[in-house]
Amino acid sequence: MNFKDNMLKYEQYLSKYASKDKDAIRLEEYVSDIRPNYFRDIDRIIHSLSYTRYNDKTQVYTNDSNDHISKRLIHVQLVSKIARTIGRALNLNEDLIEAIALGHDLGHVPFGHVGESILNKISLEYDEGYFLHNVQSVRTLMNLENNGIGKNITIQVLDGILCHNGEKLSNKYTYKSKTKEEFLNDYQKCYKDKKFANTLSPMTLEGCVVRISDIIAYIGRDLEDAIELKKIKKSDIPVEIKKTLGNSNKDIVNNLILDVIKNSYGKNYLKLSKKMHETLNALIKFNYENIYFKANSKDEIKEYEFRFNVVFKKCLYILENNLTEYNIYKNFLNDISNEYKENNSNVRITIDYIAGMTDSYFLNEFEILKKI
Repeated sequence: MNFKDNMLKYEQYLSKYASKDKDAIRLEEYVSDIRPNYFRDIDRIIHSLSYTRYNDKTQVYTNDSNDHISKRLIHVQLVSKIARTIGRALNLNEDLIEAIALGHDLGHVPFGHVGESILNKISLEYDEGYFLHNVQSVRTLMNLENNGIGKNITIQVLDGILCHNGEKLSNKYTYKSKTKEEFLNDYQKCYKDKKFANTLSPMTLEGCVVRISDIIAYIGRDLEDAIELKKIKKSDIPVEIKKTLGNSNKDIVNNLILDVIKNSYGKNYLKLSKKMHETLNALIKFNYENIYFKANSKDEIKEYEFRFNVVFKKCLYILENNLTEYNIYKNFLNDISNEYKENNSNVRITIDYIAGMTDSYFLNEFEILKKI
């Protein structure tokens, strides 16, 4: 019996716009087994060390006293479930969707977007280009995992991760075909042009599904976290938003999913209705003004900046002086490939090291390094 054929039977029901197993492109040749390409990518991602570290990375609020506040791990699982729901209804490739969704935030740094913003400033100051978590997610899978050798993930998955940008809502999500070389050019250009990174379109419709699902996954859940922590009250949400989307994460997710499916079925693009698009934009604006911009006080941000700069400069000092007794060697460089060490500057190595840290590891590393 050909087990792989059995695992690919579902493809006969897929939309003509869906990505098929035969379409998969990899950076390197590999020996296939019974698993289809994108199915295999899911395995490679969930068994990665960076996936494990999701469990202790901030989503919006860093709050150790409330176990019900979302961490990054919960967010990516919600994105995966929402995206697979949309994908199944539209007859798209759920394996590709799940792989993109589970890998899309692997490059997130400690303390969420605040940490990302600080590391971006450091990266620019030291001429290493823009630091963007979607780009770092791709870098993690291509160049850091597997002891610096990489995981050999398909281009379709890497591209979906690169293009996920859940901070920007579009009125229509379209895809465009790319070669391996075009994807790699897009990836490299993101380090030099932040505006370019915000204009990228995925190469598959499945990538578009993950992109809109990222927004659906965080918008209502972040509201509920803020309410749980008494940062806002449910009554603060504008009436028009509640009337259209609902006033619970359950209703928001359900209404948005159904609207996407209704307006995208049988199409080679994804779209929300005009009313739903306008209301979701209003909710995103509400969240930024009442949650994201207020998630950390000015004093907290200043303290994060101080700590990030201490950790960065001390790690750089350790590398420049070959002080091999410290954690950047013991927990990172000692087990990484010579190719990685030869092809990356001390600045880039330090950025990669910090980007991969969990919240608690970062805080512990700060306490160690500040004494040097």
